[in-house]
Amino acid sequence: MSSLKTSWANRVSDRSLLYIFLLPTFGFLLFLVVFPLAWSLYLSFTTYSANIDQPPIFVGLSNYTAIFRDPEIWYRFVVTGQFVVLTVIIQFFLGFLIAMLLNRKFYGRGLLTTLFILPMMFSPVVIGKFFRFMMDTNWGVINYLLVGVGFPRIAWTASFEYALYSLVIADVWVWTPFMVLLSLAGLSSVPRYLYEAADVDRASGWFKFRYITLPYLAPILTLAVLFRTMDAFRFFDLVYVMTGGGPGFSTQTIPYYIYMLAFSFWRTGKSSALAYILLIIIIALSNIYINYLNRVRRA
Repeated sequence: MSSLKTSWANRVSDRSLLYIFLLPTFGFLLFLVVFPLAWSLYLSFTTYSANIDQPPIFVGLSNYTAIFRDPEIWYRFVVTGQFVVLTVIIQFFLGFLIAMLLNRKFYGRGLLTTLFILPMMFSPVVIGKFFRFMMDTNWGVINYLLVGVGFPRIAWTASFEYALYSLVIADVWVWTPFMVLLSLAGLSSVPRYLYEAADVDRASGWFKFRYITLPYLAPILTLAVLFRTMDAFRFFDLVYVMTGGGPGFSTQTIPYYIYMLAFSFWRTGKSSALAYILLIIIIALSNIYINYLNRVRRA
């Protein structure tokens, strides 16, 4: 028996063993990643409802042209763009300022850093519920504090004027720590001897920030903005929990509308087409960021 095993092992080459171990992995990747992508791309060119037992009907580019001609979908693109711009800008500057503060040596710095990154450890659903209760018009703690200092109550999640800003506030609270962490990593990588040399030359604080800190931080800050932009474009969970896309459709971002098309209206083909348009936008923006990052590295 042992001789049979030895002869079989001798016949199997290293390349064959490589294929034996890798093929199941490729099979899983094809089944879990490639097939859903290819199938959803095909569905985007069809009229199909996942809840009806009928095969997809090929309609060419009709779903795409219907999306581009629909002013309500363009409005949702505007809502998504407003959310992305506001959250990314606020998180960028707030995270960078907090990182500059935490980069200094002071008592309790470690505890303060831990407290700043805590929001990232909570589930988005829990955070959404948390902010929804705090922003409640009648008994939320935020309105309680506003009334206490003489301001009127605000319908944070129920008014057209403030619903989007309530989502921005919640998202900034969750993801600013991400910017803090990456900024801190960048600040800690700046060689100390450059600051010491600048001190010898009696350089100003602005000079050290402009010509030492910023050039070293630029690549990692660009990467942080790239990650946050991509993540903000697929913003869904807090919308689902806090506002449900309302009032009206004032907080319906594109990912939330894709969810509604797919699972509320059962228009699977059109939702697939909209998902691919969003994917193309994210890829295009990512390429812009990556090209800028490469230019910064070559500079």
